[in-house]
Amino acid sequence: MNDKIKQKLKSLTTSPGVYVMHSASGAVIYVGKAKNLKNRVSQYFSKSIKPVKVMAMVSNVDDFEYFITLSERDAFALENNLIKKYKPFYNILLKDDKAYPYIKVTVKDDYPRMEVVRKVKKDGAKYFGPYISSISPYKLIKIVNMAYPLRTCKQTMTQKTKRPCLNYSLGLCSAPCAHLISSKDYKKIVQKAMDFLRGGDSEIEQILEKKMQVASSVENFERALEIRDMLKMVRALKQRVVADVPNDYVVDVISYVNNGVVGAICVMTIRHGKVLGVITQSVVDASLSESETLESFISQYYSRHEHPKEILLNMPVDEHFDIDSKIIVPKKAVKKRLVNMATINAKEYLEKVQYNQDIEYDKTVGALEKLKQKLNLKNIPNRMECYDISHISGTNQVASMVVFIAGRPAKKMYRKFKIKDKPIANDFESLKQTLNRRFKELQGEDESFSQMPDLMVIDGGKGQLSGTYEILKQHNLENEIDMISLAKQFEEVYTVGNSQPIMLLRGSSELRVLQSIRDEAHRFAITFHRSLRSKNEIKSPLDDIKGLGKVKKKALLNQFSSIDEIKKASVEEIALVKGIDMALAIKIKNFVEKL
Repeated sequence: MNDKIKQKLKSLTTSPGVYVMHSASGAVIYVGKAKNLKNRVSQYFSKSIKPVKVMAMVSNVDDFEYFITLSERDAFALENNLIKKYKPFYNILLKDDKAYPYIKVTVKDDYPRMEVVRKVKKDGAKYFGPYISSISPYKLIKIVNMAYPLRTCKQTMTQKTKRPCLNYSLGLCSAPCAHLISSKDYKKIVQKAMDFLRGGDSEIEQILEKKMQVASSVENFERALEIRDMLKMVRALKQRVVADVPNDYVVDVISYVNNGVVGAICVMTIRHGKVLGVITQSVVDASLSESETLESFISQYYSRHEHPKEILLNMPVDEHFDIDSKIIVPKKAVKKRLVNMATINAKEYLEKVQYNQDIEYDKTVGALEKLKQKLNLKNIPNRMECYDISHISGTNQVASMVVFIAGRPAKKMYRKFKIKDKPIANDFESLKQTLNRRFKELQGEDESFSQMPDLMVIDGGKGQLSGTYEILKQHNLENEIDMISLAKQFEEVYTVGNSQPIMLLRGSSELRVLQSIRDEAHRFAITFHRSLRSKNEIKSPLDDIKGLGKVKKKALLNQFSSIDEIKKASVEEIALVKGIDMALAIKIKNFVEKL
């Protein structure tokens, strides 16, 4: 713990709020909430025994800041927003930030229809779902339409009678647009469809079986096979029924387990007595307690998904969520059995991914820790930057800046540069220009440029490192940022102040992370160079004629096919082209004559 942190701990308030931990480079590595900021933040830096994951985070903390809130509820909301913004490595993060699909039934319409949506609104419609994993809401709607003649179109029903479409002839629609069914009778069919979505499988199964038999009897085998597949899905849904759970039961079951280093969370979605989906994910979170980790997950999860009537958990949490669900930690009966099911799923998932987690850790955070040790770096290189230059014979020169955070590509942080002024034949000079421009933006508003790297990787040998290191000195950053170079032929690593290279073990995770960022910088630079070159290749000398826009230029080239043909044409002939008057024709003629 440095002196800066010691001083800040003394001035902490006992109010509720949010604290943000920073690495030496200024990157946000953890965001947490607290009822009492002074007590909570002090716990991280106390001498008490803490979980491995917490110790790993604290070892990387160089500074922290905090925000006082009016209430714990406000702290929850602010914590959630900051986690979304910064995506800190030591916070729990949802792997899938997309909303799950629902089936919406527009029951307020005279002739309701079904559609798939990803957001539940308070608009009077009925929503069924969410549908997770193997259950497709699109296929369910198709099954409903095969059994019940409901409209699939988005037409507005008017008093004017329309001609029925092909779906009516095929028996797939009752043609409300042609007023061949009353609104009252149509809504009775809609009610049957909603009964199926609520779990009533028997009637729709019987309807589909009869339709399959009819299709088979008239030798429409393609239709029969299609209906057979629909029946398989209906029967698969029946198998998802949870014993002793009422048909109207709408609940999410969430269970969290951990082994001190990593954890796993399981979410079971139960709607109308059926398990619609089970999702599991591994998590690395530096919260001081298991309940805090679970709270963070719930806060993030329900900011994107529907709130069920009840949420069952395997451990108690503080109930300060901005959701209208009843949170229960059941002790017996069916609800306890559901929580046990989720816990078993979470434990099994944790066991399966433990090996992969170890490999992932070795490739990322573990590799960075080894780099710090073997290269004698100032800090663990959580944020790494690598640069590359690309051009052909000095033309279309560009540079790339690639960023890795926690050992993985952070593509939103990538940046590209056009080499300014006249072409520089020397890649080394181009790189120096690029680094100068990059460091001038440190105090700017750009999300990537404003963050200080822990380590800069230069593609090259000792000479390239020495020259580019001078740029760090010019900006007074040599004591804050580490810089190394990686020579491609033998993968030698050169460090500042050492004439002899360091040879990292071939195939080691620490060498691979350096190779990955170097190769990614090369790929990104080449891609940008090719894009720029393609744009320049399709440019025409005619682009320099003032008043000759894209449309007129196209019309001119369509008429004369090439600049040589335009040269041969008279001013009067050029003026015959659509959109080109005599004044512009004279300008064009004078211009092409000089080419």
